[in-house]
Amino acid sequence: MSVGVETLFTSALGLVAPWEVAKVDLDTAKRRIDFEVRCNAKLLSCPHCNTPAQGIHDRLRRSWRHLDFFQFEAWLHADVPRVACTGCGKTTQVGVPWAREGSGFTALFEALALSLCRELPVRQAAALLRCADKPLWRRIEYYVQQARAIDDMSEVRTVGIDETSLRRGQHYITVVHDLAAKRLLFATEGRSHHSVLDFAQDLKAHGGDPAVVHHVCQDMSAAYTKGVGLALPAAAISYDRFHVVKMAIEAMDEVRRTEWRDQPHAVHAALGGTDRKVLKGLMWGMRKNPPAWSGQQISAMHWLQHSTLKSARAWRLKMALREVYGAALKHNDPRQAQADLSAWLSWATRSRLEPFKKLAKTLKTHFAGVISGMLDNRSNAFVEAMNGLLQQAKRAARGFRTAGNFIAVAYLRMSKLAHLPDHPFNPASAK
Repeated sequence: MSVGVETLFTSALGLVAPWEVAKVDLDTAKRRIDFEVRCNAKLLSCPHCNTPAQGIHDRLRRSWRHLDFFQFEAWLHADVPRVACTGCGKTTQVGVPWAREGSGFTALFEALALSLCRELPVRQAAALLRCADKPLWRRIEYYVQQARAIDDMSEVRTVGIDETSLRRGQHYITVVHDLAAKRLLFATEGRSHHSVLDFAQDLKAHGGDPAVVHHVCQDMSAAYTKGVGLALPAAAISYDRFHVVKMAIEAMDEVRRTEWRDQPHAVHAALGGTDRKVLKGLMWGMRKNPPAWSGQQISAMHWLQHSTLKSARAWRLKMALREVYGAALKHNDPRQAQADLSAWLSWATRSRLEPFKKLAKTLKTHFAGVISGMLDNRSNAFVEAMNGLLQQAKRAARGFRTAGNFIAVAYLRMSKLAHLPDHPFNPASAK
């Protein structure tokens, strides 16, 4: 039994009465297929008040870009009825089943576009879809806003707060992640204490309660500390061990750079007249943990440890701080952790290395939060990893035009939003 091409495509497009495909126009030269869709009803319910059996006032011509059929760009065209209602007195356009109101794309095309934008820069996704990137940005913003509006944050108890760079200069985005669910909760432009206050308001708007957030992992930003004190009153602050050790590495690097710049002959003499290549290996060896050393770095670090260079003392201080963290994690004894950290601070203060003296002063000021970070075994490693992915996305996109675009992509990729459209090419479920 033969089936007409219009009937075939009516089924393929998922149309049901009173909608049907009335005509199919294939242009192989333009690699395009156009579907003329018709509404056969004489009477329709009012879209505004649902009064049944209302007359059609007129019809408006509309077109929508659809998923490709075979290798051809596909478009749907329809004269969409407007209903003149005797009940409410309004004339309202009927919604079409294949697209949301006001969109020039079908719902399936938008779902594919969102799926591509999760993985690719928006400009590349637009090139694959053969459309402009600006309409894709509008759809990302629309669907992210809709999905976030019904997102549930009632279970949020532990959060990580950090900043990530938007562009060169002092342009930053504050990001707040749920460390338990490992997802992005909130992002906003800036990095002041108001950023944390804005997060608390957003948390309330999504069913969460700032008063039950009991732990915040962050860096030593005074602005974030102030914001947490004002907006999350029950939260204990722990300073992320990643940032503390990073500060020690930066202090070590500052000592090394100063010494190598100001006393190059002493450095070469202490290291046995080593060449530039070995110095580079030494630089990376100082930053890495010993198990990760290459053969060249093992040799360079052997020379360093037997020298009297300031760089050697700086490296020992950095490694000792790592050992303090390791002991705290192993023994989980607050008194022992406090004693170990106090001993390290005393050593750093007496080291005659200005970067480490400055670091010791900073850690003393935040002593309780540093100890909390040691014992809780919580870190912003996940947040840092997500920030890395955001920066990777920024580089791939060659930057974002606005902070809003950056934030929209962050939500799309990292918020695990449950109410975004499904990928249209997901395998059909077995029945």
